[in-house]
Amino acid sequence: MAATHTDKAFEQDLRNLREKLLAMGAKVETLIAQSTRALTDRDSALAEQVVGADREVNRLEVDIDDLCRRILALRQPAASDLRLITTALKIVTDLERIGDLAVNIAERAMDLNQVPPLAPYIDTPKLAELAQQQVKKALDAFVSGDAAKAEDVLKGDDLLDALFLKIFNELLAYMMEDSRNIRRATALMFIAKHLERIGDHALNVAEMVIYMVRGKDVRHPRSRDLE
Repeated sequence: MAATHTDKAFEQDLRNLREKLLAMGAKVETLIAQSTRALTDRDSALAEQVVGADREVNRLEVDIDDLCRRILALRQPAASDLRLITTALKIVTDLERIGDLAVNIAERAMDLNQVPPLAPYIDTPKLAELAQQQVKKALDAFVSGDAAKAEDVLKGDDLLDALFLKIFNELLAYMMEDSRNIRRATALMFIAKHLERIGDHALNVAEMVIYMVRGKDVRHPRSRDLE
């Protein structure tokens, strides 16, 4: 993907774009881990840090958008470089939403930390780890321009969805067992759903990487089957 350009300034712009996307990706990965730890360790101070750190994610989103627009206006890229920049514009939106979801988890954690835990948090950290790994693998695929790595992310989504369904059913059982569990179980369901949505955003990134590398749009395959 990292083709050499005769225009060194253009090549530097593309390098800066990749570096900023990586920095933003690393930041949201950290927020996923911290928001989950705020829940499992009952650490509301850490949850507050996650909420505050979202400003940095938003700043990086604006910086990347500005850089992409500047490259489009001044460099008029074509072919693979144009796909790189349009892919970056889409990826940055998914990363920003991941940051928002990590904040949502942190806010739920702060509420749950005020009451006794419903049950040991075993599968929720596993789900968070899977989601974080999916984000990392999708970003690695982007940086290396590796469509095969991106396809691994698509395959890994089924495992994440299966664990989410397991957690959902367990929490539903707690709610049916005792109505006093409903508030805490509902909050944990939201957290699990947020983590599942993070996995969906990683999937979006992986699909865009495949488009960037191969020029093939693999989104919504069932819709295309109807054409």
